[in-house]
Amino acid sequence: MSDKLQAIAERVTAQLGSAVVGTSLAYGELNIEAEAARINDVLRFLRDDAECRFVNFIDIAGVDYPERAKRFDVVYHLLSPYKNLRVRVKVQAGEGDEVPSALETFQAANWFEREVYDLYGVVFSGHPDLRRILTDYGFQGHPLRKDFPTTGYVQVRYDDEAKRVVYEPVKLVQEFRQFDYLSPWEGTNYVLPGDEKAKQ
Repeated sequence: MSDKLQAIAERVTAQLGSAVVGTSLAYGELNIEAEAARINDVLRFLRDDAECRFVNFIDIAGVDYPERAKRFDVVYHLLSPYKNLRVRVKVQAGEGDEVPSALETFQAANWFEREVYDLYGVVFSGHPDLRRILTDYGFQGHPLRKDFPTTGYVQVRYDDEAKRVVYEPVKLVQEFRQFDYLSPWEGTNYVLPGDEKAKQ
């Protein structure tokens, strides 16, 4: 399996040159890091090349690394039923950067790109209908970003008196707590199995 994936990695790198930033093998799958501006060249090659034939478009995922200059990874998952292999293609995008839409290569990318836009705020240039797909109309922010507040900004509830859904600021009855389990009242009051061997 790894020999086949390594051969594909070498072929993609040789054919696409600067469009491919790097390749690696992890968890039985090939990872290809690509230039965001040339994502369609990479996807089209993986789909059409006789040695690859990654014709099934499975998913697009977003990942947020707020400490990086280009904080977002956009990850494309492809499957080759002819070769029984999977590949991940990653591109990096900064805050406000646009990633070309993959719709011209895979029509299945439509709703996946809308989802990544909705949850992370990554804009896909050339997408014909880039609007929110999971959050409500008028929703503020992008909920899967690491800097999005854990409690959100507003809460939604049905008001029986007004007979409609109302939006109001989040009110917590008790202060939201982050448990670090360092203070004695947050930890266990008994010895866990194996802890009796630890030095006191």
